[in-house]
Amino acid sequence: MKRIIALFCCFCLITACNNNTVDKPANLIERDKMIDILHDISLLETIKNQNINGGVSTKVSNEYIYRKYKVDSIQLAKSNKYYASDIDAYKKMFQEVKARLAQETADTEKQMKSKGQQVPVSPTSNPDTPQVQ
Repeated sequence: MKRIIALFCCFCLITACNNNTVDKPANLIERDKMIDILHDISLLETIKNQNINGGVSTKVSNEYIYRKYKVDSIQLAKSNKYYASDIDAYKKMFQEVKARLAQETADTEKQMKSKGQQVPVSPTSNPDTPQVQ
């Protein structure tokens, strides 16, 4: 009886440690295109959350992404799930998006200064503002 329990525990341990990966979808969005999509989603979410120029609805932003990148909602969801299943790779993708947004911000601020426009103070430039990592 003890052997059966020991074998059962070993079986449970082995199956619990099984690496359950997400299968690669047949129509996977390529990595660089997915980074572009994540970038645009970040911009659209900012517009929506800060109500810039009246904001944008989720439906409108989704339709924009689908049309611009010629993908559908299922393809995007499956590709996102696939990339998100590898946390380290997904984090690197978002780091690329973050770096791209930072570069765009710096370029915009430079253009504004060259035109004599006042650059808005970023909430992240305030040392008392909590930073999300």
